[in-house]
Amino acid sequence: MALLGNAAMLLWYDIVPEQVAEYDDWHTRQHFPERVAFPGFMRAQRWVSASPGPRYFIAYEVADIEVLSSVAYLERLNNPTSWTRQIMPSFRGMVRGFCRFESSHGTVLGTAAVVVRYSAASGLEERLRHWLTNELAADLLQRRGVASVHGLRSDRMPEMTAEQRIRGRDASVDRVLVMTGYSAAMIEELAATALSAGSLEAYGASPGAVVGIYNLACMATASTQKS
Repeated sequence: MALLGNAAMLLWYDIVPEQVAEYDDWHTRQHFPERVAFPGFMRAQRWVSASPGPRYFIAYEVADIEVLSSVAYLERLNNPTSWTRQIMPSFRGMVRGFCRFESSHGTVLGTAAVVVRYSAASGLEERLRHWLTNELAADLLQRRGVASVHGLRSDRMPEMTAEQRIRGRDASVDRVLVMTGYSAAMIEELAATALSAGSLEAYGASPGAVVGIYNLACMATASTQKS
């Protein structure tokens, strides 16, 4: 499958403009290598926005949801490095969720993505889930330019840690749809049509879904030598 493991930590946020270059250097040289070194962390992805909305979308794929509450991981979050302490005050509007994979279609990870954050309207959860995981996913994978479609749902609230206290309290996530592909034109078209907030609302989503277009900027994978 295109996504690794059974769960993921997903994040959306901005960085103050004057710190973007420093952030990208820190995230690439220290933060990603640090994260994928933890047991159970399988891959880290940094995506950069190509549409209005948060500049960054980050995905950390993990073996299972318990990895995100492990002693080793929490120890680092509560004892950040000096470089991390320097960067954290530059974060703005952090949205962060610990999510389980609900569905996965396609075996290739594209370098362009539509990422949708949404909730289901009361009483319409099953209708929306069926449409997303069966009808919509099957339709999208027939489109030239689409590589994979994945559905995730929040499992639990992340704990408050020293890192979060430095940058400010994180907002939460409910449900997420990630569609990746290799055609920027097709990605843009689907973000405005089949994956638009209005389209999801017609099948049972609550008003206010957040749709973003992102391009893959950086990726780190855990060494196969690690246990």
